[in-house]
Amino acid sequence: MSAANSAIPGVTEDRVTISIEDGIADVRMNRADKRNALDNAMFTSLAAAGDYLKTLSELRAVVLSGDGASFCAGLDFGSFQAMAQGSSGQGGSVNAGAMSDGRITHLAQQVCWVWQEVPVPVIAAVHGHALGGGMQIALGADIRIVHPDTQLSVREVHWGLIPDMTGTLMLSRLVRPDIVKDLVFSARVFSGAEGFELGVVTRLSKTPQADAMDLAQEIAGRSPDAVRGAKKLINLMANDGAAQQFAA
Repeated sequence: MSAANSAIPGVTEDRVTISIEDGIADVRMNRADKRNALDNAMFTSLAAAGDYLKTLSELRAVVLSGDGASFCAGLDFGSFQAMAQGSSGQGGSVNAGAMSDGRITHLAQQVCWVWQEVPVPVIAAVHGHALGGGMQIALGADIRIVHPDTQLSVREVHWGLIPDMTGTLMLSRLVRPDIVKDLVFSARVFSGAEGFELGVVTRLSKTPQADAMDLAQEIAGRSPDAVRGAKKLINLMANDGAAQQFAA
């Protein structure tokens, strides 16, 4: 089984690449020169990638990562400033705050939440930086394998933004409320090693991409019906009332 980006509606190869082998999808943010910063084209491509993967009955697991030196450095403010001034730049024409077709969430939320909707386990392999929106995308995955030196931050408050991409909701299910508030209100940068101690990080690894692929292969060897059923059951328990919380 393989996939060509040109055949996936909404996915542009200069933002996201997808390769599928033996039931494992290797999804990579592909904007290394910008540390995979999020512009409109990246938002659209990530959401479309998740929507595409949801349709594949042969899929067993997904590894989500970033090409180059970082997982994702967060919003590309330059791109959005250019759009505000009347230039679409390279960001595309879809506003990140627009309602996504048929969704309970807007597009910026969907790039995080879509990984919960993919019916198989999604493993984020995180290195370099996962800041702001990048951190929230990682939180949307089922499992996070992170280099201990990775710089992590729920960074939005530092920039005067509300962290409403659904990652904060996922964070609140991983750690105590006071820790969530500490990380969100201070917008401080913390290491992958500290993230593991806090419960934000699932596993630490000096080679997160390789270890994520190893785990994906292990999962792919299990009963696909059992794995899909287990994710659905866990999410039903954990995500009850999520739509109302997104709209708050």
